Amino acid sequence: MAIFSRCSRAGTVAPTPTRTVTATFAYVIRALSSSFCSSSTLNSETDLNRNKPAVLGTLKREPKGTNVQWVFLGCPGVGKGTYASRLSNLLGVPHISTGDLVRDELASSDPLSSQLKEIVNQGKLVSDEIIIDLLSKRLEAGEAKGESGFILDGFPRTIRQAEILEGVTDIDLVINLKFREEALLAKCLGRRICSECRGNYNVASIDIKAENGRPGMYMAPLSPPPQCASKLITRADDTEEVVKERLRIYHEMTQPLEDFYRTRRKLLEIDLPGGIPESWSKLLQALNLEDHDNKQSATA
Repeated sequence: MAIFSRCSRAGTVAPTPTRTVTATFAYVIRALSSSFCSSSTLNSETDLNRNKPAVLGTLKREPKGTNVQWVFLGCPGVGKGTYASRLSNLLGVPHISTGDLVRDELASSDPLSSQLKEIVNQGKLVSDEIIIDLLSKRLEAGEAKGESGFILDGFPRTIRQAEILEGVTDIDLVINLKFREEALLAKCLGRRICSECRGNYNVASIDIKAENGRPGMYMAPLSPPPQCASKLITRADDTEEVVKERLRIYHEMTQPLEDFYRTRRKLLEIDLPGGIPESWSKLLQALNLEDHDNKQSATA
């Protein structure tokens, strides 16, 4: 059952005391989406307090379960989705990627799809209203399946969004993945997708020499199997101009967000040393985790 229909009034659905944190989050952001629809401005204190369910004020006093509530930050192309997905499987909590939500919407025949294509192909960021609406629908679907805990990838991306999230639930940890920008650009430009099986590959061979005290970096291509080699396509937004613009916008918007979580002592910054084999083990070590079941896939 949908918690909130888009652009409906916040008072039409009465919250129940048994709502999970995830369900409450869905409720609040749907209510905020309603506010976005009716006004171009949003007063953080007034609108959040007006639209939040009664249970919201007691969330932080509830006993904490075993499921993590983590956020992933990192430049476009750094591999947030890959590492968040691996941790999702390892810890048994859902990985919710706003990038995947946008791509799913792009592949649909909904009226929003054509609007999104224009935004993405220009390297622009999708508006808060659209992201909040897509995320709300995903959380509602997860609630129906009994999901608990989450690893968020792509939200929040602004201080305003972080404040909304902070008002709903306690985030345990914010993992900020860092990667050398010249390697990141080459990695983004080398991305390929098989048009048939939708497998992801990378044709870039990255070999950066050590200099000025910075370690070198080598990443071999992630080549497709023979049956996919002739069917590779490039994402429309993976051009040098678009990638550089995405990186510029990301740095401009995310520095305040990093500071926001750093002052709350929740930010864990990790410099990725290279590809998955080296970086996965470093990430697990930083999180004090072990992956006994997936050692082979982590080095694949």
